[in-house]
Amino acid sequence: MALKAWHIPVRLATGAYILNSGLSKRGADEETAKGLHGFAVAAYPELESTPPDTFVKMLSTGEIAVGALLLTPVVPTAVAGMALTTFGGMLGRLYLNSPGAREEGSLKPTEQGTPLAKDVWLLAIGSALTLDGLGDRRRKRRAKKAKGKDQPKATNKGASASSAKAQAKRKAKAEAKRKAKAEAKRRAKRKLTPAA
Repeated sequence: MALKAWHIPVRLATGAYILNSGLSKRGADEETAKGLHGFAVAAYPELESTPPDTFVKMLSTGEIAVGALLLTPVVPTAVAGMALTTFGGMLGRLYLNSPGAREEGSLKPTEQGTPLAKDVWLLAIGSALTLDGLGDRRRKRRAKKAKGKDQPKATNKGASASSAKAQAKRKAKAEAKRKAKAEAKRRAKRKLTPAA
């Protein structure tokens, strides 16, 4: 899948940002691990049984993987976009479910929730890359299909043209044989005819 010009700055910026975030969590101390874990449990209660150090390792690995996908040019745009959309969606859930992140009965962030709310740009960029990548794939499939429909016609035309040539060759050969036979008969007749 071709990498478009507008994909480059978008993938570089988000990829570097997320990769750096993941790498910085690699050597997180116990206090940081507990803080991140406690914060995540508010939105993801299922993580409560996961030890804080294991959670931070998982989070770090996930961020590094998403960042690397975005920064690797050979990774198709749709794949990189889906990874970023998933990551952005998870951060969105963290914002929506974290107590005190939003104003009561509203999506509007509180001062405390603003750092989380701004991560919506990751979701938006991921969605844009995914839609563009999938659109390219669809266009490619349609073009291939259209080419495939045209191909047999071209083959048939070629086949009929070559068979017409072969037929003309056979006719010419047969005509040449017939003329040669007729000429041989005439010569034989001349030899048999006594001279006057």
